Amino acid sequence: MVADHTAYSRWNDEYVDRDPRDLLAEVYQRYGHEVTLASSFGAEDVVLIDMACQVNPSPEVFCLDTGLLFDETYQLIERIQSRYSLRFQAYRPRQTVAEQAKEFGEALWLRDPNRCCALRKLEPLLRALDGKTAWISGIRREQAPTRKNAQLVEWDQSHQLIKVNPLAYWTDQMVWDYIRDHALDYNPLHDQSYPSIGCVPCTRPVKPGESARAGRWAGFDKTECGLHEDEG
Repeated sequence: MVADHTAYSRWNDEYVDRDPRDLLAEVYQRYGHEVTLASSFGAEDVVLIDMACQVNPSPEVFCLDTGLLFDETYQLIERIQSRYSLRFQAYRPRQTVAEQAKEFGEALWLRDPNRCCALRKLEPLLRALDGKTAWISGIRREQAPTRKNAQLVEWDQSHQLIKVNPLAYWTDQMVWDYIRDHALDYNPLHDQSYPSIGCVPCTRPVKPGESARAGRWAGFDKTECGLHEDEG
């Protein structure tokens, strides 16, 4: 598919000050089942799922189940599936954690986190996006310097499809106000100083004064797994 940058410019201008549900409604109306919503079940993602279900009776939602997620994340997934009618799909790595250890050695994430993310996240993402025209993410500009240029709608050069970030301009306060106002389920680890939640071995709580993503891949010069590498 060829990027229609004129349309992206119009959407970015038209929806910048509007409710994200308006943008979601247009995306679903235009692309229908060729749209999928990526969810790691963080705070932004539970907001997006709730919004998507308001404008689409059965939005497709996928997650990348690395086999290393927190128990609290798996429990939240079950609660969300019970609450909404979802076309939900979990994409898993080609290898189990044990099979990966046999080929690459134990705890690859401690030695080469980029390789581990490539195996357990990036390859499954390719399968999740196969055949799609657009994908929706919870990226926000405020989350990290690497995301400061995120647009509401943009061309994902890496995956050759449209990427929609309806909450790009939202603040932390706006996200949590929505969660509380709509009584949404969320990961209880957020209440334990985990603003960003990934895999168990690569996520720690953040300390006062640290950035929101300081708890990811601590000890490495790495704050992104590679899923959203075009926003910086």
